[in-house]
Amino acid sequence: MDKARIDALVAQTVPPQGLFIGGAWHEGTARMAVTSPIDGRALTTIADASEADVDRAVKAARAAYASGRWSRAAPAERKKVLMRIAETIEARALELAVLGVRDNGTEIAMALKAEPGSAAATFRYYAEAIDKLSGEIAPTAPGTLGLVHREPVGVVGAIVPWNFPLMIGAWKLAPALAAGNSVVLKPSEVASLSLLKLAEICAECGLPEGVLNVVTGQGAVAGQALGLHMDVDVLVFTGSGGVGRRLLEYAARSNLKRVYLELGGKSPNVIFSDAPDLAQAAAVSAAGIFRNSGQVCVAASRLLVERKVQEEVTELLARAAEGMRVGNPLDPETQAGAIASEAQLARVQGFVDSATQEGARLVTGGQRILQETGGSFFAPTIFDGVAPRHRLSREEVFGPVLAITPFDTEEEAVALANDTDYGLAAAVWTGNLSRAHRMVSAIDAGVVHVNTYGGSDGTVPLGGHKQSGNGYDKSLHALNKYVNLKTAWIQL
Repeated sequence: MDKARIDALVAQTVPPQGLFIGGAWHEGTARMAVTSPIDGRALTTIADASEADVDRAVKAARAAYASGRWSRAAPAERKKVLMRIAETIEARALELAVLGVRDNGTEIAMALKAEPGSAAATFRYYAEAIDKLSGEIAPTAPGTLGLVHREPVGVVGAIVPWNFPLMIGAWKLAPALAAGNSVVLKPSEVASLSLLKLAEICAECGLPEGVLNVVTGQGAVAGQALGLHMDVDVLVFTGSGGVGRRLLEYAARSNLKRVYLELGGKSPNVIFSDAPDLAQAAAVSAAGIFRNSGQVCVAASRLLVERKVQEEVTELLARAAEGMRVGNPLDPETQAGAIASEAQLARVQGFVDSATQEGARLVTGGQRILQETGGSFFAPTIFDGVAPRHRLSREEVFGPVLAITPFDTEEEAVALANDTDYGLAAAVWTGNLSRAHRMVSAIDAGVVHVNTYGGSDGTVPLGGHKQSGNGYDKSLHALNKYVNLKTAWIQL
């Protein structure tokens, strides 16, 4: 990684950012400051969109959709534009990664791969898929022809979080655009800069005016306006359960728009004593909870470990946590960066305090660090003796805090794994193939890893069970959110 290039990009001033509506930049009704979690200093300002600003963006999206410039363009034409977007993201990957890191604090080594790297791959995947998808001919009686057409839904509202805005933004945008829709994208007010830059890239690559609109601002204003808007056909969201519930309410109060939610999790990571390599399991498990300072929706935040190896695994994890290099996320050697905001850091500290009060044992970490930098950093933290009833076992922290709970039997492991309101991800470590298959079947989660954690690519879906949401990002299955089916019943 080119450290000199990183330093040069960091030295660049980030100008004030506007709203991207109808292919042009607008000031917006008000402005809000962007504070970098790296040093606590003001980075720039962004527009704080009002309800009227959101309405303008939706109208621009609807006009672009109705014009047919994109919605009725040949799949091969849409493919060319999306491929150019993928290639441009790839060419400007370091610039995009550095901008995102300055905004949300993800360590640069991870950000480069997970943000522009993943976004480019996602746009390329759906670009390649566009002209390979078709409708259906139904098996009807002679003399009747039944056709099933796949059509774009119209205007898509997308609300994405601050932890991986470019990656998750691409998960929403690429399939929605591939299907021929227009989009109004609302980034988190905590991390908007990389998605505003993506809007600029999309325009440069030939995406027609109004097909992609980006409105920044507060969720309680801009997000609510998007959720309540009568001319948004589909709403997609990644974030907290509380906001997800409100978006469902907004759909019911407005036009009954379809709402697809990815609401995080409390993912169980189950290590059996017959795991092929306990040291490897511990190392991967540490990365699964401490990378991006635990700010990952599929973070392996609950470690369920067979009691006979609990002490050994805990020691291995503690060693990994204490050896992790936490600090300036723009340093390529850093392994865990900053917490995205002071508010989120305070939330993490609150979970640590409640775990101590409820009787869990602090193994390592548990406090803010590097406060002299002005940044928002927290030590990788491990608690053992965490009971299923403890808050740390039940609620999503979204920070670098691991809860360890022992078990004695496979049946108990399954019961503990499923004793949660969430069902996004899970993992099983075992050398027994039959046990692996039994656990995959028994654990109620959208993704179950075996002898690994994380790293699945765009070829497979990501979606949650239970209160982790509905609908799927990634893979061809994601396209189903952005199309309507229309039947043509023809008497010959």
